[in-house]
Amino acid sequence: MRLEPNFEDQRLLPILDKVRAGRRLAFEDGLALYHSRDILAIGYMANIVRERLHGNVTFFNVNRHINPTDVCVASCRLCAFGKKARDPKAYTMSLEQVWEVAGKGYSEAATEFHIVGGLHPELTLDWFCQMLRGLKQRYPQVHLKAFTMVEIAYLAKRQKIGIRETIERLRDAGMDSMPGGGAEIFSERVRRIICDHKIDGNEWIDVARIAHQVGLKSNCTMLYGHIETAGDRVDHLLKLRSLQDETHGFVTFIPLAFHPDNTPLQHIAKTTGFDDLKNIAVSRLMLDNIPHIKAYWVMMTPRIAQIAQRFGADDIDGTVVEEKIYHDAGATTSQSLRRGSLLQLIRAAGREPVERDTLYRPVERTETAFTVLV
Repeated sequence: MRLEPNFEDQRLLPILDKVRAGRRLAFEDGLALYHSRDILAIGYMANIVRERLHGNVTFFNVNRHINPTDVCVASCRLCAFGKKARDPKAYTMSLEQVWEVAGKGYSEAATEFHIVGGLHPELTLDWFCQMLRGLKQRYPQVHLKAFTMVEIAYLAKRQKIGIRETIERLRDAGMDSMPGGGAEIFSERVRRIICDHKIDGNEWIDVARIAHQVGLKSNCTMLYGHIETAGDRVDHLLKLRSLQDETHGFVTFIPLAFHPDNTPLQHIAKTTGFDDLKNIAVSRLMLDNIPHIKAYWVMMTPRIAQIAQRFGADDIDGTVVEEKIYHDAGATTSQSLRRGSLLQLIRAAGREPVERDTLYRPVERTETAFTVLV
Protein backbone atom coordinates (compact mmCIF):
# COMPACT_ATOMS: atom_id res chain seq x y z
CA MET A 1 0.00 0.00 0.00
CA ARG A 2 1.46 3.37 -0.97
CA LEU A 3 1.49 6.43 1.28
CA GLU A 4 -1.77 8.37 1.43
CA PRO A 5 -1.59 11.53 -0.69
CA ASN A 6 -2.88 14.90 0.37
CA PHE A 7 -6.53 15.00 -0.71
CA GLU A 8 -6.48 18.31 -2.54
CA ASP A 9 -10.10 17.77 -3.59
CA GLN A 10 -11.99 17.69 -0.31
CA ARG A 11 -15.11 16.40 -2.08
CA LEU A 12 -13.39 13.03 -2.31
CA LEU A 13 -13.08 12.52 1.46
CA PRO A 14 -16.61 11.06 1.91
CA ILE A 15 -15.79 8.64 -0.92
CA LEU A 16 -12.58 7.65 0.87
CA ASP A 17 -14.66 6.83 3.96
CA LYS A 18 -16.91 4.58 1.85
CA VAL A 19 -13.93 2.88 0.21
CA ARG A 20 -12.29 2.14 3.54
CA ALA A 21 -15.56 0.74 4.89
CA GLY A 22 -16.17 -1.36 1.76
CA ARG A 23 -19.46 0.42 1.03
CA ARG A 24 -20.92 0.70 -2.48
CA LEU A 25 -20.48 4.00 -4.31
CA ALA A 26 -23.48 5.83 -5.76
CA PHE A 27 -24.05 7.69 -9.03
CA GLU A 28 -23.14 11.00 -7.36
CA ASP A 29 -19.84 9.49 -6.17
CA GLY A 30 -19.00 8.45 -9.72
CA LEU A 31 -19.70 11.98 -10.97
CA ALA A 32 -17.50 13.46 -8.25
CA LEU A 33 -14.66 11.13 -9.21
CA TYR A 34 -14.90 11.97 -12.90
CA HIS A 35 -15.13 15.72 -12.24
CA SER A 36 -12.14 15.73 -9.90
CA ARG A 37 -8.61 16.45 -11.12
CA ASP A 38 -7.04 14.91 -8.00
CA ILE A 39 -5.73 11.87 -9.85
CA LEU A 40 -3.37 10.78 -7.08
CA ALA A 41 -6.22 10.64 -4.56
CA ILE A 42 -8.47 8.77 -6.99
CA GLY A 43 -5.69 6.32 -7.78
CA TYR A 44 -4.92 5.84 -4.10
CA MET A 45 -8.53 4.86 -3.38
CA ALA A 46 -8.66 2.53 -6.39
CA ASN A 47 -5.45 0.89 -5.24
CA ILE A 48 -7.00 0.20 -1.83
CA VAL A 49 -9.75 -1.80 -3.54
CA ARG A 50 -7.36 -3.45 -5.97
CA GLU A 51 -5.01 -4.66 -3.25
CA ARG A 52 -7.91 -5.74 -1.07
CA LEU A 53 -9.04 -8.01 -3.90
CA HIS A 54 -5.75 -9.14 -5.47
CA GLY A 55 -2.86 -8.15 -3.22
CA ASN A 56 0.30 -7.55 -5.20
CA VAL A 57 -0.57 -9.82 -8.15
CA THR A 58 -0.93 -8.67 -11.76
CA PHE A 59 -2.43 -11.19 -14.18
CA PHE A 60 -1.56 -11.74 -17.84
CA ASN A 61 -2.13 -14.45 -20.43
CA VAL A 62 -0.64 -15.81 -23.63
CA ASN A 63 -3.30 -15.23 -26.24
CA ARG A 64 -3.77 -14.60 -29.94
CA HIS A 65 -6.32 -12.34 -31.65
CA ILE A 66 -8.08 -13.67 -34.73
CA ASN A 67 -10.26 -11.37 -36.86
CA PRO A 68 -11.82 -13.59 -39.54
CA THR A 69 -13.17 -10.67 -41.59
CA ASP A 70 -13.30 -6.88 -41.64
CA VAL A 71 -16.35 -6.82 -43.93
CA CYS A 72 -19.20 -5.19 -42.02
CA VAL A 73 -22.73 -4.10 -42.91
CA ALA A 74 -22.65 -1.41 -40.22
CA SER A 75 -21.16 2.03 -40.76
CA CYS A 76 -20.29 3.10 -37.24
CA ARG A 77 -18.62 6.49 -37.02
CA LEU A 78 -16.31 5.23 -34.28
CA CYS A 79 -14.82 2.43 -36.37
CA ALA A 80 -11.81 2.33 -38.69
CA PHE A 81 -11.82 -1.46 -38.98
CA GLY A 82 -15.04 -2.38 -40.80
CA LYS A 83 -15.22 -2.20 -44.58
CA LYS A 84 -17.89 -2.79 -47.20
CA ALA A 85 -17.69 -6.01 -49.19
CA ARG A 86 -16.88 -4.08 -52.39
CA ASP A 87 -13.90 -2.33 -50.81
CA PRO A 88 -10.73 -3.66 -52.50
CA LYS A 89 -8.94 -3.55 -49.13
CA ALA A 90 -11.56 -5.72 -47.40
CA TYR A 91 -10.73 -9.30 -46.51
CA THR A 92 -12.52 -12.47 -45.46
CA MET A 93 -10.60 -15.54 -44.40
CA SER A 94 -11.58 -19.02 -45.46
CA LEU A 95 -12.08 -21.60 -42.73
CA GLU A 96 -8.71 -23.11 -43.59
CA GLN A 97 -7.06 -19.69 -43.27
CA VAL A 98 -8.60 -19.13 -39.83
CA TRP A 99 -7.35 -22.50 -38.63
CA GLU A 100 -3.90 -21.85 -40.09
CA VAL A 101 -3.60 -18.33 -38.63
CA ALA A 102 -4.55 -19.65 -35.19
CA GLY A 103 -1.36 -21.66 -34.93
CA LYS A 104 0.97 -19.67 -37.14
CA GLY A 105 3.90 -17.40 -36.46
CA TYR A 106 4.25 -17.66 -32.71
CA SER A 107 6.46 -19.93 -30.67
CA GLU A 108 4.67 -19.64 -27.33
CA ALA A 109 1.62 -21.87 -26.91
CA ALA A 110 -1.48 -19.67 -26.51
CA THR A 111 -4.07 -20.55 -23.89
CA GLU A 112 -6.70 -18.34 -25.56
CA PHE A 113 -7.91 -17.33 -29.02
CA HIS A 114 -9.75 -14.00 -28.97
CA ILE A 115 -12.08 -14.00 -31.99
CA VAL A 116 -14.08 -10.99 -33.22
CA GLY A 117 -14.81 -9.49 -36.62
CA GLY A 118 -17.20 -7.50 -38.76
CA LEU A 119 -20.90 -8.14 -39.36
CA HIS A 120 -20.46 -10.01 -42.63
CA PRO A 121 -23.51 -10.08 -44.95
CA GLU A 122 -22.87 -13.65 -46.14
CA LEU A 123 -21.06 -15.64 -43.44
CA THR A 124 -23.66 -17.77 -41.65
CA LEU A 125 -24.08 -19.10 -38.14
CA ASP A 126 -23.23 -22.54 -39.50
CA TRP A 127 -19.96 -21.16 -40.93
CA PHE A 128 -18.93 -19.80 -37.54
CA CYS A 129 -19.93 -23.03 -35.80
CA GLN A 130 -17.76 -24.93 -38.27
CA MET A 131 -14.92 -22.50 -37.58
CA LEU A 132 -15.19 -23.12 -33.83
CA ARG A 133 -15.35 -26.90 -34.23
CA GLY A 134 -12.28 -26.82 -36.47
CA LEU A 135 -10.34 -24.78 -33.91
CA LYS A 136 -11.33 -27.13 -31.10
CA GLN A 137 -10.25 -30.17 -33.13
CA ARG A 138 -6.86 -28.64 -33.90
CA TYR A 139 -6.21 -26.85 -30.60
CA PRO A 140 -8.26 -28.68 -27.96
CA GLN A 141 -6.49 -27.06 -25.00
CA VAL A 142 -7.06 -23.49 -26.17
CA HIS A 143 -9.98 -21.48 -24.75
CA LEU A 144 -12.14 -19.89 -27.47
CA LYS A 145 -13.26 -16.41 -26.38
CA ALA A 146 -15.40 -15.37 -29.31
CA PHE A 147 -18.00 -12.91 -30.61
CA THR A 148 -19.25 -9.65 -29.18
CA MET A 149 -22.85 -9.24 -28.12
CA VAL A 150 -23.31 -7.23 -31.33
CA GLU A 151 -22.13 -10.16 -33.48
CA ILE A 152 -24.39 -12.58 -31.60
CA ALA A 153 -27.46 -10.39 -32.16
CA TYR A 154 -26.60 -10.00 -35.84
CA LEU A 155 -26.16 -13.76 -36.37
CA ALA A 156 -29.48 -14.42 -34.61
CA LYS A 157 -31.26 -11.91 -36.83
CA ARG A 158 -29.75 -13.35 -40.01
CA GLN A 159 -30.60 -16.89 -38.94
CA LYS A 160 -34.10 -15.80 -37.85
CA ILE A 161 -33.75 -17.53 -34.49
CA GLY A 162 -33.58 -16.32 -30.90
CA ILE A 163 -30.53 -15.04 -29.06
CA ARG A 164 -30.54 -18.01 -26.67
CA GLU A 165 -30.55 -20.59 -29.46
CA THR A 166 -27.78 -18.72 -31.28
CA ILE A 167 -25.57 -18.67 -28.21
CA GLU A 168 -26.30 -22.32 -27.41
CA ARG A 169 -25.35 -23.41 -30.91
CA LEU A 170 -22.08 -21.48 -30.76
CA ARG A 171 -21.38 -22.78 -27.25
CA ASP A 172 -22.01 -26.35 -28.35
CA ALA A 173 -19.64 -25.82 -31.30
CA GLY A 174 -16.82 -24.73 -28.99
CA MET A 175 -17.33 -21.13 -27.85
CA ASP A 176 -16.07 -21.05 -24.25
CA SER A 177 -16.71 -17.42 -23.31
CA MET A 178 -17.33 -13.98 -24.84
CA PRO A 179 -15.01 -10.94 -24.99
CA GLY A 180 -17.62 -8.28 -24.16
CA GLY A 181 -16.84 -5.72 -26.85
CA GLY A 182 -19.36 -3.59 -28.72
CA ALA A 183 -20.87 -2.08 -25.57
CA GLU A 184 -19.36 1.32 -26.50
CA ILE A 185 -21.45 3.61 -24.26
CA PHE A 186 -25.05 2.80 -23.36
CA SER A 187 -26.38 6.37 -23.69
CA GLU A 188 -29.05 6.42 -26.41
CA ARG A 189 -28.11 9.99 -27.35
CA VAL A 190 -24.47 9.06 -27.91
CA ARG A 191 -25.17 5.79 -29.71
CA ARG A 192 -27.35 7.58 -32.27
CA ILE A 193 -24.27 9.57 -33.27
CA ILE A 194 -21.37 7.10 -33.00
CA CYS A 195 -22.90 3.66 -33.66
CA ASP A 196 -26.53 3.89 -34.71
CA HIS A 197 -26.17 0.75 -36.85
CA LYS A 198 -25.54 -1.42 -33.79
CA ILE A 199 -27.91 -2.89 -31.25
CA ASP A 200 -28.82 -0.44 -28.50
CA GLY A 201 -27.53 -0.55 -24.94
CA ASN A 202 -30.50 -2.47 -23.57
CA GLU A 203 -30.11 -5.13 -26.28
CA TRP A 204 -26.41 -5.47 -25.45
CA ILE A 205 -27.34 -6.05 -21.80
CA ASP A 206 -30.00 -8.60 -22.84
CA VAL A 207 -27.52 -10.62 -24.92
CA ALA A 208 -25.02 -10.62 -22.06
CA ARG A 209 -27.75 -11.71 -19.64
CA ILE A 210 -28.74 -14.66 -21.82
CA ALA A 211 -25.10 -15.69 -22.31
CA HIS A 212 -24.62 -15.75 -18.55
CA GLN A 213 -27.87 -17.66 -18.07
CA VAL A 214 -26.70 -20.46 -20.38
CA GLY A 215 -23.48 -20.80 -18.42
CA LEU A 216 -21.01 -18.65 -20.34
CA LYS A 217 -18.77 -16.06 -18.72
CA SER A 218 -17.95 -12.83 -20.50
CA ASN A 219 -16.00 -9.64 -20.16
CA CYS A 220 -17.54 -6.19 -20.48
CA THR A 221 -16.26 -2.91 -21.88
CA MET A 222 -16.84 0.83 -22.12
CA LEU A 223 -15.56 3.10 -24.90
CA TYR A 224 -14.61 6.52 -23.56
CA GLY A 225 -13.01 9.67 -24.90
CA HIS A 226 -15.40 10.64 -27.70
CA ILE A 227 -18.63 12.64 -27.20
CA GLU A 228 -19.86 11.07 -23.96
CA THR A 229 -20.30 12.97 -20.72
CA ALA A 230 -19.16 11.99 -17.22
CA GLY A 231 -22.78 11.13 -16.48
CA ASP A 232 -22.91 8.81 -19.49
CA ARG A 233 -19.85 6.97 -18.21
CA VAL A 234 -21.23 6.55 -14.70
CA ASP A 235 -24.60 5.40 -16.08
CA HIS A 236 -22.79 2.81 -18.21
CA LEU A 237 -20.81 1.48 -15.25
CA LEU A 238 -23.88 1.24 -13.04
CA LYS A 239 -25.83 -0.70 -15.70
CA LEU A 240 -22.99 -3.21 -15.91
CA ARG A 241 -22.87 -3.40 -12.11
CA SER A 242 -26.61 -4.02 -11.95
CA LEU A 243 -26.43 -6.91 -14.42
CA GLN A 244 -23.51 -8.37 -12.51
CA ASP A 245 -25.61 -8.29 -9.33
CA GLU A 246 -28.16 -10.37 -11.24
CA THR A 247 -26.00 -12.88 -13.13
CA HIS A 248 -22.44 -12.80 -11.72
CA GLY A 249 -21.30 -13.57 -15.27
CA PHE A 250 -18.77 -10.78 -15.91
CA VAL A 251 -15.15 -11.72 -15.28
CA THR A 252 -13.27 -8.60 -16.32
CA PHE A 253 -14.06 -5.00 -17.18
CA ILE A 254 -11.95 -3.29 -19.85
CA PRO A 255 -12.14 0.49 -20.32
CA LEU A 256 -11.30 1.21 -23.96
CA ALA A 257 -9.94 4.56 -25.07
CA PHE A 258 -11.41 5.86 -28.32
CA HIS A 259 -8.87 6.07 -31.15
CA PRO A 260 -10.19 8.65 -33.63
CA ASP A 261 -7.66 8.26 -36.44
CA ASN A 262 -9.11 7.05 -39.75
CA THR A 263 -12.69 7.40 -38.49
CA PRO A 264 -15.35 10.05 -39.27
CA LEU A 265 -14.69 11.36 -35.75
CA GLN A 266 -10.98 11.99 -36.32
CA HIS A 267 -11.39 15.65 -35.31
CA ILE A 268 -11.77 14.51 -31.69
CA ALA A 269 -8.61 14.77 -29.60
CA LYS A 270 -7.07 11.52 -28.37
CA THR A 271 -7.29 10.62 -24.72
CA THR A 272 -4.36 11.45 -22.48
CA GLY A 273 -2.59 9.22 -19.97
CA PHE A 274 -4.46 11.19 -17.29
CA ASP A 275 -7.80 10.17 -18.87
CA ASP A 276 -6.75 6.55 -19.18
CA LEU A 277 -5.60 6.24 -15.57
CA LYS A 278 -8.72 7.98 -14.28
CA ASN A 279 -11.01 5.60 -16.17
CA ILE A 280 -9.14 2.60 -14.79
CA ALA A 281 -9.40 3.97 -11.25
CA VAL A 282 -13.05 5.04 -11.40
CA SER A 283 -13.98 1.68 -12.91
CA ARG A 284 -12.32 -0.17 -10.03
CA LEU A 285 -14.11 2.00 -7.50
CA MET A 286 -17.58 1.78 -9.05
CA LEU A 287 -17.57 -1.87 -10.17
CA ASP A 288 -17.31 -3.47 -6.76
CA ASN A 289 -18.77 -6.78 -7.97
CA ILE A 290 -16.65 -7.38 -11.10
CA PRO A 291 -13.48 -9.21 -10.06
CA HIS A 292 -10.92 -7.84 -12.51
CA ILE A 293 -10.06 -4.53 -14.21
CA LYS A 294 -7.85 -4.80 -17.27
CA ALA A 295 -5.40 -2.18 -18.51
CA TYR A 296 -5.38 -3.07 -22.21
CA TRP A 297 -1.81 -2.21 -23.22
CA VAL A 298 -2.62 -2.22 -26.95
CA MET A 299 -4.79 0.88 -26.56
CA MET A 300 -3.13 2.76 -23.70
CA THR A 301 0.51 1.79 -24.38
CA PRO A 302 2.53 -0.61 -22.24
CA ARG A 303 3.87 2.30 -20.14
CA ILE A 304 0.44 3.58 -19.11
CA ALA A 305 -0.78 0.00 -18.58
CA GLN A 306 2.18 -0.43 -16.22
CA ILE A 307 1.25 2.64 -14.16
CA ALA A 308 -2.38 1.50 -14.18
CA GLN A 309 -1.36 -1.43 -12.00
CA ARG A 310 -1.12 1.15 -9.21
CA PHE A 311 -4.40 2.85 -10.17
CA GLY A 312 -6.84 -0.04 -9.83
CA ALA A 313 -5.96 -2.45 -12.64
CA ASP A 314 -4.89 -6.01 -11.82
CA ASP A 315 -4.53 -7.30 -15.39
CA ILE A 316 -2.41 -6.15 -18.34
CA ASP A 317 -3.97 -8.46 -20.99
CA GLY A 318 -1.72 -10.77 -22.97
CA THR A 319 0.61 -11.33 -25.88
CA VAL A 320 -2.29 -10.52 -28.29
CA VAL A 321 -0.41 -11.20 -31.59
CA GLU A 322 -1.64 -9.30 -34.65
CA GLU A 323 -4.26 -6.93 -33.25
CA LYS A 324 -6.07 -5.24 -36.15
CA ILE A 325 -9.08 -3.28 -34.90
CA TYR A 326 -7.34 -0.52 -32.94
CA HIS A 327 -4.29 -0.42 -35.20
CA ASP A 328 -6.60 0.39 -38.10
CA ALA A 329 -7.74 3.33 -35.94
CA GLY A 330 -4.20 4.61 -35.53
CA ALA A 331 -2.83 2.74 -32.54
CA THR A 332 0.96 3.01 -32.62
CA THR A 333 1.73 0.26 -30.13
CA SER A 334 3.20 -3.05 -31.18
CA GLN A 335 0.75 -5.68 -32.39
CA SER A 336 2.17 -8.21 -29.96
CA LEU A 337 4.36 -8.59 -26.90
CA ARG A 338 6.33 -11.65 -25.95
CA ARG A 339 5.65 -13.37 -22.65
CA GLY A 340 9.02 -12.26 -21.33
CA SER A 341 8.22 -8.61 -22.08
CA LEU A 342 4.98 -8.84 -20.11
CA LEU A 343 6.83 -10.35 -17.17
CA GLN A 344 9.34 -7.49 -17.31
CA LEU A 345 6.62 -4.82 -17.48
CA ILE A 346 4.78 -6.23 -14.48
CA ARG A 347 7.86 -6.73 -12.32
CA ALA A 348 9.13 -3.24 -13.10
CA ALA A 349 5.80 -1.92 -11.80
CA GLY A 350 6.49 -3.65 -8.50
CA ARG A 351 3.83 -6.28 -9.01
CA GLU A 352 4.03 -10.07 -8.99
CA PRO A 353 3.17 -11.54 -12.44
CA VAL A 354 0.81 -14.50 -12.57
CA GLU A 355 0.03 -16.15 -15.89
CA ARG A 356 -3.66 -17.05 -16.09
CA ASP A 357 -6.09 -18.67 -18.45
CA THR A 358 -9.23 -16.83 -19.60
CA LEU A 359 -11.10 -17.69 -16.39
CA TYR A 360 -8.17 -16.61 -14.18
CA ARG A 361 -6.95 -20.05 -13.25
CA PRO A 362 -3.15 -20.07 -12.83
CA VAL A 363 -1.14 -21.52 -15.71
CA GLU A 364 2.00 -23.53 -15.12
CA ARG A 365 4.28 -23.45 -18.16
CA THR A 366 7.22 -25.52 -19.31
CA GLU A 367 9.33 -24.87 -22.41
CA THR A 368 7.00 -26.88 -24.63
CA ALA A 369 3.57 -26.98 -22.95
CA PHE A 370 1.26 -25.40 -20.39
CA THR A 371 -0.99 -26.78 -17.66
CA VAL A 372 -4.01 -24.98 -16.23
CA LEU A 373 -4.05 -25.41 -12.45
CA VAL A 374 -7.70 -26.09 -11.61
